[in-house]
Amino acid sequence: MISMGRKIDIDKAHKNIVDFIRNYVAKTGNNGVVIGLSGGLDSAVSAYLAVEALGFDKVLGVMMPELSITCPESLLDASNVADQLGIELKTVEISKIVDSYALELGADYLNTNIGANGNLKSRIRMCSLYYYANLLNKLVLGTGNKSEIVLGYFTKYGDGGVDLEPIGGLYKTEVRILARSLGVPEDIIMKPPSAELCIGQYDEEDLGNPYEVIDEILVELIDNRKSMEEVKKQFNLGKDIDEFVKRIQQNAHKSSMPPIAHIG
Repeated sequence: MISMGRKIDIDKAHKNIVDFIRNYVAKTGNNGVVIGLSGGLDSAVSAYLAVEALGFDKVLGVMMPELSITCPESLLDASNVADQLGIELKTVEISKIVDSYALELGADYLNTNIGANGNLKSRIRMCSLYYYANLLNKLVLGTGNKSEIVLGYFTKYGDGGVDLEPIGGLYKTEVRILARSLGVPEDIIMKPPSAELCIGQYDEEDLGNPYEVIDEILVELIDNRKSMEEVKKQFNLGKDIDEFVKRIQQNAHKSSMPPIAHIG
């Protein structure tokens, strides 16, 4: 069992996720899934679960490095996961694609903020995954965890552009626990989380706290439905709580269909 302000049975969660993947793919009639393998924890766990649910021959891994940004260790970790699982692995190096956008966008690309450029790279990766999904009659398997989804810490129509999110009900700290039960290599489990959209970017620095703290706060706010004031007193992190709630509210649109004007 996991104690983090909420309790889940990790073995039951494991079984439910595997059943979910298997049943959803069968219902849609697709020929397996495509998954972006980054060398990080979430994509590794998602790949392990997909292979368990569908078999290695139904899972295609795609690495999408940007050679000036992506760490060689990430490529090695992604390759090792593919080798251990026996899945096919393709590589789409996105540097030239990014450069072509930069050339056309000109000064706007060079002078814009890091977030806009990073989101563009994430959307390029989404397009690559959907190319292979369409080509091979597969679904795009998401790798987002509950911590990221609740906070909106993902790119709309980028890494958030997927067909199913198998680990979307697990907070990041719970994904780590599941990873150990699956046999994911320890160096991947303990690696500092990063989307590697720019040099020196790390998730926990962006969010202002380690996931252990973030998840405790989110459990109280989201699962236990405590008020902001109650959570502020509990954790003595007033400003951080405000930022989390602001982020949740501002990014809520990422997890819903675009609004449609009422006619009539």
